[in-house]
Amino acid sequence: MTHLRWERPSRAHAHELYNLQMRITLRNCSRFFSAMCLCLLTQSYFIAAQTSANEQSKPEAGKSIHQMFLDDQDDAPAGKPGGVAPITQAEIKARGEERRRLVSAMLAKGQVQTAEDFHDAALLFQHGESADDYLLAHILAVDAVIKGDDKSKFLAAATLDRYLQFINKPQVFGTQYAPLTPVQPATAAGNVGVFKGRIWTHMPFDQQVLPDAVRHDYCVPDLEQQKKNLATLNAGSYPGDAMVAPGCKR
Repeated sequence: MTHLRWERPSRAHAHELYNLQMRITLRNCSRFFSAMCLCLLTQSYFIAAQTSANEQSKPEAGKSIHQMFLDDQDDAPAGKPGGVAPITQAEIKARGEERRRLVSAMLAKGQVQTAEDFHDAALLFQHGESADDYLLAHILAVDAVIKGDDKSKFLAAATLDRYLQFINKPQVFGTQYAPLTPVQPATAAGNVGVFKGRIWTHMPFDQQVLPDAVRHDYCVPDLEQQKKNLATLNAGSYPGDAMVAPGCKR
């Protein structure tokens, strides 16, 4: 019987075997880490894409208060030709709710600071849906006046009037003109607007609480001008600058 004899490999041979094993190991590791990197990059891509999609679904996110205020003005039908809004009432409501949610978060973080910030935030809440929205709008408008924004005087009066009427109390300045008839349904030509074919009222309105001199202090027109504004609305038009006292802005 022939016996096989094991022989210790030479140092050179052992060194060559070791190098071969290291090359195989490094190659396998390289493949492993390449796969891991590819997996991580792919995962990061999908996370970034999802985040981007989420942000795009919230178009108001990241905007300044003033930009949200400008967008709100663009959405509102008041002052537009015929009172026709560029979007539906449901869209106006949804966008307004999102803006107020974002501004509430900014208020909580102390990010509403300037007089303009408080004015713009007040108007966004004035276009709200609840008594709390209107009460907060009034407080923010007063804060804007305290910080030196004269155009917020009218807003302070309007937000108080709106709050009072919402809790079934009469307004006292006379800034609120409410329709007694619903918006006419859209026709083949499109939305007919918020003014045409509607009857408007000032009521409930306690005209005896304040004199016209105080109304002027708040940039609110006197009772005589308010009657003219009401007639303009009932004629199917918007009074424009006559909604505030002469020499005032809002």
